[in-house]
Amino acid sequence: MRRGAARWHSSAHGEGQRMTLAALRRRIDELDRRLVELLNERSQCALEIGRLKQQEHLPLYQPDREREVLENAERNNQGPLTNAAIRRLFERIIDEARSAERLAMHPGGDEKDGR
Repeated sequence: MRRGAARWHSSAHGEGQRMTLAALRRRIDELDRRLVELLNERSQCALEIGRLKQQEHLPLYQPDREREVLENAERNNQGPLTNAAIRRLFERIIDEARSAERLAMHPGGDEKDGR
């Protein structure tokens, strides 16, 4: 079992399962909180990169760098998610980072939910 993985214990009466289910759900809630924190931290870096690109008159979209990010994500993947799933998740993360960069470079855009 990988480090940090939870074990599933069941009992004949189901009571242990409910307790474990609740514990696993609390663990997922905590992981989700950390994911949101990390995604926002990553977005801050992307915004700074966007500012630097603008100062240096570099294009927002840099396919070689995107390819590198996706390859790194797949290389770091130890499962259980497939590389294809990791790639889709990171493609979405990159899309959102690019949108945030675009917004930072061109304030007053047409984003509907710019919380």
